Amino acid sequence: MKSTHYAKPGEVARKWVLIDADGAVLGRLATQVADILRGKKKPQFTPNTDTGDFVVIINADKVQLTGNKAQQKEYWRYSGYLGGLKTESFQEAMAKHPERVIEHAVKGMLPKTTLGRQQFSKLKVYAGSEHPHAAQNPEKITLEA
Repeated sequence: MKSTHYAKPGEVARKWVLIDADGAVLGRLATQVADILRGKKKPQFTPNTDTGDFVVIINADKVQLTGNKAQQKEYWRYSGYLGGLKTESFQEAMAKHPERVIEHAVKGMLPKTTLGRQQFSKLKVYAGSEHPHAAQNPEKITLEA
């Protein structure tokens, strides 16, 4: 009788994947990137092991939102002090640091554990079309709509 195979961290073959975010919807992009980072589409997926691939996202400044979310969405953070709540609209965030918008969306879809932080470190996001990972020969993929 065969037993279930569990992937071990050393035996996982990792690829580099390149995704162009030009015209992509933020939430749909983030869910598919989170699946790639976790390795959910691989046959050797194991929930307690990092089996995912590296993901490079370019053109983060051209990501879109549907409906009125572009005017209504706000990002906020709290310093821990009284009156320390800072809010920032989606347009302000895209003007200052468009990479963080995608990183924030993807990070929310990963596990809130040490494993999730390890998987998140394999995400590389760039605002323009240039990236420094050409030596890794990333495979360009198109995501489902």
